[in-house]
Amino acid sequence: MDFSFDERTKELRESLGAFVRTCVIPAEPHFAEPTPTDGSTGWGRPAVMAELQREARARGFWNFFMPRHSPHGAGLSTLQYAPLAEITGWSPWIAPEALNCAAPDTGNMELLEMFATDEQKKQWLEPLLEASIRSAYCMTEPAVASSDASNIQLRATREGDYYVLDGRKWWATGAMAPECELLVVLAVTDPDAEPRRRQSILLVPKNTPGVGVVRGLSVFGFTDAAHGGHAEVRFDGARVPVGNLLGAEGEGGRLAQARLGPGRIHHCMRLVGMAERAVELMCARAEERSAFGRQLADHGEVLAWIAEARLRIDQLRLMVLQAAWLIDEVGAREARIEISAIKVAAPQTAEWVIDRAIQVHGAAGMAQDLPLAMLWAQARGLRFADGPDEVHRMVLGRRELDRQRRKRTAGDAR
Repeated sequence: MDFSFDERTKELRESLGAFVRTCVIPAEPHFAEPTPTDGSTGWGRPAVMAELQREARARGFWNFFMPRHSPHGAGLSTLQYAPLAEITGWSPWIAPEALNCAAPDTGNMELLEMFATDEQKKQWLEPLLEASIRSAYCMTEPAVASSDASNIQLRATREGDYYVLDGRKWWATGAMAPECELLVVLAVTDPDAEPRRRQSILLVPKNTPGVGVVRGLSVFGFTDAAHGGHAEVRFDGARVPVGNLLGAEGEGGRLAQARLGPGRIHHCMRLVGMAERAVELMCARAEERSAFGRQLADHGEVLAWIAEARLRIDQLRLMVLQAAWLIDEVGAREARIEISAIKVAAPQTAEWVIDRAIQVHGAAGMAQDLPLAMLWAQARGLRFADGPDEVHRMVLGRRELDRQRRKRTAGDAR
């Protein structure tokens, strides 16, 4: 495994880093969460987002996430994309969208490119690639433990040339945004089939009669409006044509897994960047603030936190790069164990580092004047997104049991 960056990646890292520092981070005040005295919460994008997207496209920073074999991306491998996604993690609520590399649109675009018909691609994929619309992914439900997808209850009943949808979803990220026009919905189409064949994915226009947003959901008190929010959505007899089926009926579980693999590693790449920004802020604060007659940087506890942060971040980055390399070599399905490993490690590492950065900043670390509280909330929330820690640990534990069992068997055979 060689994780050294090629010349193209080095050039993109330098130019993208400059873009994030000089254009994106200065724009963060435009995306600040409203304070309790502001009167209202809006879900629309500040005008500066369109400006950032135009500038990003002009610099060639567009659709980096698409697989290297895709005609719609920048031709980057997963390993090449990893350090670039890390840079966008410095401002995760702005930078990914500025590059049209923000979830859930990224996963939905990959899904459409892999499985959509030509007509579906023209209607949905093309405008998503241009960032002229946004989309949401509707899998999680309020009434069931959705970490076990076989629990999903939303029904899509076939009636002639239509599917009729009834049920509720929540945590539909992006669905509160006015630009959201497409809901990618995982629904039960055959409740009597074996568990893996019960579900299908349907492409549901958000303005379909019978589809309604119940409410926006907050994340540890943040609305995440800059990310399009997170919605609870109801489906009351919503009718969509059979032609809106993505792939074949009964393949929803397989398609969902194909979508989740790359999305998980993209989150982890950005989490490395989130942790890096936190440690930068922590070090600056430690050298500019004094307590009990000494700089914070001279206190042993603070030095230990800084050292531990560097150890944890560098270890995590190597794990992420290994998983990225493996995806390029054998595909996301064969790299699922390594993806599960980083999906556990990345949010917990970033959460730990950001927490210590908050502590070094004192009460200021909790306020809206710094990005730390929002970074912490995002890192903590990502311990649920795309599968909770416990599910990924279960996968890793079973794999290790199998590996040790095979070793013992091989030893017995000798």
